[in-house]
Amino acid sequence: MNVKKYHSLKESGVEWIEKIPTHWELRRIGQLFKFRNEKVSDEEYMPLSVTKDGVVPQLENVAKTIHNENRKKVLKGDIVINSRSDRRGSSGLSMLNGSCSLINHVLEPRVELEGKYIHYLFKSVPFCDEYYRWGTGIVDDLWSTQKDRMSQIQIPFPSINEQKRIARFLDDKTNAIAKLKKILEEKINKLKDYRSSLITQAVTKGLDPNVPMKDSGIEWLGEVPEHWIVQRIKNICSINGRIGFRGYSSEDIVGEKEGAITFSPSNIKDQCLSLDNLTYLSWEKYYESPEIQIKNNDIIFCKTGSSIGKVALIDGLEDAATINPQLVIFTDIKLITKYFYYSLVSNLIQNQVRLFAGGGVMPTLTQETISSFKIFVPPLKEQAAIIEFLDKLTNDVNEVIKKAESQIMLLDEYRSSLITAAVTGQIDVSDWKEAEEELETIL
Repeated sequence: MNVKKYHSLKESGVEWIEKIPTHWELRRIGQLFKFRNEKVSDEEYMPLSVTKDGVVPQLENVAKTIHNENRKKVLKGDIVINSRSDRRGSSGLSMLNGSCSLINHVLEPRVELEGKYIHYLFKSVPFCDEYYRWGTGIVDDLWSTQKDRMSQIQIPFPSINEQKRIARFLDDKTNAIAKLKKILEEKINKLKDYRSSLITQAVTKGLDPNVPMKDSGIEWLGEVPEHWIVQRIKNICSINGRIGFRGYSSEDIVGEKEGAITFSPSNIKDQCLSLDNLTYLSWEKYYESPEIQIKNNDIIFCKTGSSIGKVALIDGLEDAATINPQLVIFTDIKLITKYFYYSLVSNLIQNQVRLFAGGGVMPTLTQETISSFKIFVPPLKEQAAIIEFLDKLTNDVNEVIKKAESQIMLLDEYRSSLITAAVTGQIDVSDWKEAEEELETIL
């Protein structure tokens, strides 16, 4: 990368910034901005969303207030940041006139500055940490940085020309990173589609291309092997969910090792169980519903929300666990469990999910509907052969996907470190020439 370090640095006296170039200044946010608090209607001023990607026209999937006039005015050139300091990086330079939720701080520049420089500064990891440090509240509930405290935060402030150079440098580099990420994401999506087609082909057509076929009874599917049996899920397993009166509230959530794991849709990633960010439910609530106490070789399935249709096979679980109300659990499975799992993740079941769940804000499947889904059951010997075939092929595909995901992670880390280095004066971009870098070298 065609950048260098500054020759002369000085102690900033601010812990999160450490050293800065000798000719840079420190300014408090309150010196640079005043808070715009004018309330407007989103009928007069276009509604905006404040996201990790910046300030954008209001997203379709966000909660919308019925009080249309209870919004904050935003003008082009303002900096907007979510006051919830646990919403790391939800900020940006607005390129639009509009309105935003009252939960956001809208900053109007008092002095000449390059908004894009502040945009990147506010997204840097050290600033996000500092913004959080100035917050107050109950961490597990609401942690906010109020405007009087935010005003006191000191930030590095180079000359306007240097701010503009840093902004152009970061625009160029982050755009190049975004292009490479898009290529990798498209590759991952194609691999996932290929994996899905392999699974669907195997659990609906079998492995023998010469076997006699019969009509499946499902229009979009066509034919299936003649000797396979059509079954409904209710005939091959038990299905249970959390009964309404046995639901739970935040009061039932306990600390690690004080109760049982309660899995949610967020614990299903790429049709596999994830043990990241676990939530624990009191033992009283766990023992209240024995029918949804999870065992190895059970399968959990998401029946509601944006993750509807997600599936995970339970394998190697060592701790007591149950499910939250968004999931159901398949137990006492009469097929080879892994074959049933492959059927659930295939388009055979996923198309039925899409057909019966509808397209509302909160798509939902009842247990009765899930129980009625059709799958195709080959003899046990064929089930085992299909599992062996799919295990090998999907493992190969998964390895390529993991490599691409690792490359995306490296790009995100590189982008984050580059932003921090540029906005805090760790690198000098004054001699940088606008030319696309070969980012592949960092992967």
